Amino acid sequence: MFKSLNLKIILFGFIFTFFSSFGQSFFLGLFNSSIRETLSISHGQFGSIYASATLLSSFILVWIGKKIDDMNILKFASYVIILLAISCFLFSKISSIVFLFFSIFLMRLSGQGLMSHTATTTISRYFEKTRGRALSTTWLGLSLAEFILPLLIVFLLSIIEWRIIWLSISILVILILPLISFYLVKNVNLDSRENLIDEEKKLKEIKQWKRIEVLKDYRFYIVCLNMLAMPWIATGTFVYQSFIASSKGWGPYVIAQSFMVYSILSVTTLFFSGFLIDKFSSRRLLIYMNIPLLLSAFVLFYFNSPISSFVFLGLIGISNGFANVLGSSTWAEIYGVKHIGSIKALTTALMVLSTAFGTALFGILIDNSYSIEQIAMISGFYILVAIISLFFIRNRLNPNYI
Repeated sequence: MFKSLNLKIILFGFIFTFFSSFGQSFFLGLFNSSIRETLSISHGQFGSIYASATLLSSFILVWIGKKIDDMNILKFASYVIILLAISCFLFSKISSIVFLFFSIFLMRLSGQGLMSHTATTTISRYFEKTRGRALSTTWLGLSLAEFILPLLIVFLLSIIEWRIIWLSISILVILILPLISFYLVKNVNLDSRENLIDEEKKLKEIKQWKRIEVLKDYRFYIVCLNMLAMPWIATGTFVYQSFIASSKGWGPYVIAQSFMVYSILSVTTLFFSGFLIDKFSSRRLLIYMNIPLLLSAFVLFYFNSPISSFVFLGLIGISNGFANVLGSSTWAEIYGVKHIGSIKALTTALMVLSTAFGTALFGILIDNSYSIEQIAMISGFYILVAIISLFFIRNRLNPNYI
């Protein structure tokens, strides 16, 4: 299916999405209790710090992320790796609220932001005919991390201090990623893109939108309304997983075990969505992306059994599988790939911004005595509005041709 250089690029993306997990909410949320105990802060205080640090990282990402359009991939990736290693090291040294803010800011910028941005932009820009399958394979890296890391970290936290875990991660990053990146993408440039033989595509060239043009397109905002549902709702769930578990009366390992179902269904959806996108296009599939997420809010609202945790996170996993691929391929289909780094820097920043919103909203609601069922109702209402809005413009998402 893929040539040898193509396979190297996909493996590069796979590894980068795996290592992006260290800045993802599901991973950072595992240390929520440990950090709050260390600094003696509440859920709301942690959420506010997390949200404000994430918000700052999203603004910085808009500027840094666009540099990938003007820089060699290996060079850009090297800067990202160094920043990630430094961020992990600093995270192990958290000793105050100010330090916590700065550490979360760097982790969100380097991990969730730049690592995933580097991986998906490289794949979206390099592939065209098999972009869906390439992206779905790439995102398996994050799914693998979501499958193995929650239980591993919960176990490690029971035998060693949380700071040692972060110090070990920083060493792992700086020892492994530079060598892997050099081997995989040292020869990659746009001139080596996958060859297309589709004459119709050659005749019908897609207009290559600049970021300023995208910002003037009303479709962008409606699609974003849908794209951003998954990040803020899932982030709130992951960061406050201990609150959800205690509210529902679930044991300490229930959600960690449920992440395995989340990961399996996310991987399964990733696998099929890649083929579906290449066959039907991202634009047609977008309307279905958040339906499982809507059902997950329903499950969280109505059911309390520990089994419902597996169903709840499983449904989120299905939407996540779709969202990961559609979140990259949709923009390339509608707006072209010439300025995709700049556009994706914006959309990734908005995604990070939405995670800040989710963390802050959940924290504020929890501190104001809202139940998890009420929070689920609010989340479900947002999802429903987003889906209905997209339904009305679903036939207007075709690209413009020159």
